[in-house]
Amino acid sequence: MTIENPTRQEIGEILKQSKTIAVVGLSDNPDRTSYMVSKAMQDAGYEIIPVNPTVDEVLGQKAVSSLRDIKTHVDIVNVFRRSEHLLSVAEELLDIDADIYWAQLGLENEEAYNLLKNANKTVVMNRCIKVEHAMTK
Repeated sequence: MTIENPTRQEIGEILKQSKTIAVVGLSDNPDRTSYMVSKAMQDAGYEIIPVNPTVDEVLGQKAVSSLRDIKTHVDIVNVFRRSEHLLSVAEELLDIDADIYWAQLGLENEEAYNLLKNANKTVVMNRCIKVEHAMTK
């Protein structure tokens, strides 16, 4: 099976309807891509939930160790972890019943994709959420 992303129009609708983004692998280092992208999304009005067991707080938000520690509904799980970690994050997404799985630019994992599609989840892989947000406003 090939990884097939939603159309740009569908991605635009996802971003318009979503409010909460859990960012797996969000660094507290302002020079890291995960920080810059998440800050831009926060500045655009999204609630950011940092998911990183090695930090206490990022972007003024308390960090959690895993998706399973989040007590509120998550619209998008945005992943900044290497491709070999995408399957375990996909399994956690199913546990919390988040709506959208989004793997950042350069990240793909067919096993994670198949698991999520079989669970009727929307999956975006190898796309930057900040770029897509800018292109679909």
